Amino acid sequence: MVVKLKKINQQVVVIVGASSGVGRETALQFAKRGAKLVCVARTKSGIHSLIEEVRGFGGEITGFTCDCSDFEQVKQLAQKTIQKYGRIDTWVQVAGVFLFASFEQTTEEEFRQVLDVNLMGVCYGAWASIPFLKQQGGAFIVVSSMEAIRGIPYQSACTASKHAVHGLLESIRVELSNELAPVVITEILPSSVDSPIFEKCRNKLEGGKYKYVAIPPLYTPSVVAKSILHAAENSTRDLVVGTGGYLLIWAQYLFPSLVDIALLKWGLKLMKTNDLKKKEDNLFSSVEGYSRIRGNAPGMKFGVSIYNVIVQSRVATKLRHLVSNAICTLFGVPTPSRTVHSSE
Repeated sequence: MVVKLKKINQQVVVIVGASSGVGRETALQFAKRGAKLVCVARTKSGIHSLIEEVRGFGGEITGFTCDCSDFEQVKQLAQKTIQKYGRIDTWVQVAGVFLFASFEQTTEEEFRQVLDVNLMGVCYGAWASIPFLKQQGGAFIVVSSMEAIRGIPYQSACTASKHAVHGLLESIRVELSNELAPVVITEILPSSVDSPIFEKCRNKLEGGKYKYVAIPPLYTPSVVAKSILHAAENSTRDLVVGTGGYLLIWAQYLFPSLVDIALLKWGLKLMKTNDLKKKEDNLFSSVEGYSRIRGNAPGMKFGVSIYNVIVQSRVATKLRHLVSNAICTLFGVPTPSRTVHSSE
């Protein structure tokens, strides 16, 4: 079922988790395309510097601090956006925390905090935004991870949260379709990304002495941000980001035991770096000094994904929409009576 979305320069966009990494790059790309932004994060300095940067090149942005694991704060975010602009066209949920630890090393408090931010944060965003998205139509976009499809060792809490988000979005998507609600639910599934999240996350492996990063190949945050903007304009279900992630999905479906063996043999080695890890982390509270887009993981980072260039092309997008509409017609599945109009 395809919902027609507005052009980005006509959208009011809310971004949760915009102070650094993928969220910050996404905000900048939306602003450069003319969207009206409402951006939040836990880190006050990160939001303030983002506001200055966006306004510096003439973009329109409102920003303030917000903890996505606090439902009252998230509801206030939605209400403030409605008070200022009268609508929400796209809600982008990027905020998340990360923990490197074995399952047995992970305390109940740590595990619950990862779920509160990564899973309940998505629930709160959905509860707060979907009633408004239904009014004029729009997109609810969640930046998840390839961990939603394939669990990674020593990241059990994060893997559990991403698997839960994947199932949650599948449920919400069908429920909204049954209501003929003109709301698109999109899950962005990035491969490994070179982001500051790995510098400020909690690490309990080897006493937290060394910094650990995602398993390569690594992509720059701009690759993920481009996919988010594509989903904001084009009705999209799930969108894998990175050729490496696409190959991992097929390997997991076809040869899961071989993926187990590969992770057993090389996973921990590929995650560990020789860089010393700072003691501070953002698991329970924000930390300053990471208000930038890129991380500093060693090795090559890819600024383009051939897979995404192909699947996000106009031809592929048009073909996908035609097939989706044809299937709906074939099985008598109704489509929303309203589309998202391009007028203000």
